[in-house]
Amino acid sequence: MKVLALAGGVGGAKLAHGLAMTLQQGDELTVVVNTGDDFEHWGLFVSPDLDTVCYALAGLENPQTGWGRAEESWHVLQEMRTLGAADWFALGDRDLATHLERSRRLRSGQRLSEVTASFCSAWGIDCRVLPMSDDPAPTLVETVDAGVLPFQEYFVRLRCEPRVSGFDLSAARQAAPAVGVLQAIQEADVVIVCPSNPWVSIGPILAVPGILPALQMHGCVAAVSPLIGGVAVKGPAAKMFRELGFEPGVMAVAECYRDFLKAMIIDFRDEKYATSLTQWGIIPYITDTYMSDKNQRRRLASQILEFCQLLLKGGL
Repeated sequence: MKVLALAGGVGGAKLAHGLAMTLQQGDELTVVVNTGDDFEHWGLFVSPDLDTVCYALAGLENPQTGWGRAEESWHVLQEMRTLGAADWFALGDRDLATHLERSRRLRSGQRLSEVTASFCSAWGIDCRVLPMSDDPAPTLVETVDAGVLPFQEYFVRLRCEPRVSGFDLSAARQAAPAVGVLQAIQEADVVIVCPSNPWVSIGPILAVPGILPALQMHGCVAAVSPLIGGVAVKGPAAKMFRELGFEPGVMAVAECYRDFLKAMIIDFRDEKYATSLTQWGIIPYITDTYMSDKNQRRRLASQILEFCQLLLKGGL
């Protein structure tokens, strides 16, 4: 079974890793990753979601945070701080090598997708990882009390404190999908929307021209809710829903994907929404969606894939 996953953030990285561990062959999985978070820091091109997903797939991620590298050191950050450089976005020494080499290759003319493929090979990642676009597509966060902010300024420097009033995805709407993205969607037996923030992790991917229509035509798209009992496992998704006037929960997430969704995987604590999903024409699957460790990533991925096999066979 060919699977395409849409991912961003720690939740997306965890499920992508679970899918990679569960599928028998690397070429069965393609992961399309949000690049709306990308920005320049210390003169380097930083791609946080791509790195989070790749580090998880390679088994290199920091197990405590879910982002960054395991066994990290911080000598460069300490020296940069001494020299008066901006230190609000922490780059560890191991992580820094990724950004240095990525920046060098991009400046030499390589595409982001080419650099990502090379890094995946170096890190022993068997599946294919694609950025949503090779073009710059920065997400801007519109806030009530701090104006329009680059995503990382909102997310890291201001710790998601400003009240959100909307998102500017105009750059993503003017970007082209990376080579292979649309073909991967067409060739996939099933598309899985990982438990990522619908607004700032999945929304930018959907904004890239051609991707949403491809999903609408696909016919077998399943999404995993990033909210459990109305609460985000990690990140500001629930806060964003609330500030935009939506009650955080399964139905709010389903509304974001309603145009193309066939099925939705929800936590057993949200079982009460199964009937409402069915009334919307969305097939619910209820399980424990919390991924506390790598075994739980594999367990959830295995359950999702079994469920998707039934969807494909028309058994639901």
